[in-house]
Amino acid sequence: MRPDLSTSYLGLPLSGPLMASASPMTGRLDSLLALEAAGASAVVLPSLFEEEVLAEESQLAELMDAGEDFAEFSGSPLPELEQPDLGAGAHVNLVRRAKEQLRIPVIASLNATRPGSWQRYASQLADAGADALELNLYTMAADPSVGAADVELAHLAAIEAVKIAVDIPLAVKLSPYYSAMSKFAALAVDAGADGLVLFNRFYAPDLDLERLSLLARADLSEPDDQRIALRWLGILRGQLPEVGLACTSGVHSGSEIIKALLVGADVACTASAILRRGPEAVAVMLAEAERWMTAHEYTGVAQLRGSMSAASVEDSSAYERAQYQAVLHSGRYA
Repeated sequence: MRPDLSTSYLGLPLSGPLMASASPMTGRLDSLLALEAAGASAVVLPSLFEEEVLAEESQLAELMDAGEDFAEFSGSPLPELEQPDLGAGAHVNLVRRAKEQLRIPVIASLNATRPGSWQRYASQLADAGADALELNLYTMAADPSVGAADVELAHLAAIEAVKIAVDIPLAVKLSPYYSAMSKFAALAVDAGADGLVLFNRFYAPDLDLERLSLLARADLSEPDDQRIALRWLGILRGQLPEVGLACTSGVHSGSEIIKALLVGADVACTASAILRRGPEAVAVMLAEAERWMTAHEYTGVAQLRGSMSAASVEDSSAYERAQYQAVLHSGRYA
């Protein structure tokens, strides 16, 4: 008997435990359809950045000013201006087209870190048909006058502002760099998060030694990148039993899907594997996960999920500081 791969996340029933994370592959309708055909149980569309919204608003303001100047100069009525399909408009239209074509849940994404005028676009994404919204919190706190508490309060305010703006489930994609992750995760849920995505990957610049210039380069993940997410998923599963948890970063095979489920994730998310190998990577990864479950006599995802979380194992020291000493003293290195 084949294991039941179905699961749920943010209250959404999913056909399987693998979602496609936001990437260029989820920004086109043809690749979205290919991902669905390969077995992706949901897709996260590329993020609408706060900066995009503000730039678009600035552009529209300039167009309006130009139109008013024209009217004043010519004495003719203000010409009707067509809003350009970029920034927020392009993202809203992608949600609408994706919902028309796909049968799986479509999750829209916002990238911002503080409340502001941009959050009204959250409701536009919801109105376009998004089944859920992912708020991506990505901050480089490089200002020495801004402390950790200031950053966290701004993030919590952003979560609360978006939750007020929408009536669809809200997931929050966190970075691993909060000084007290368990506390902040609980506060994020109190602020309105229905689910947490662990973790956002921060892209760092490289140096071109010949041109002596900074390079912006997106390095794709590797399977080892999953390990920090596994630790915190295993810890948070018992602390937040009713909250949706998604594992992202380093999910490249069926093994990473199984590991994510074992520590308590409801779903695993992949982008780098799809960018490297195409949408067909999804089908391969799901087949690998299903073979493992069959070989180990698991009847389904529900039986597997959380069975190796910190709350479920006898010795949870591997999730905590004790593992650090054990590794250093063992002499075992990869």
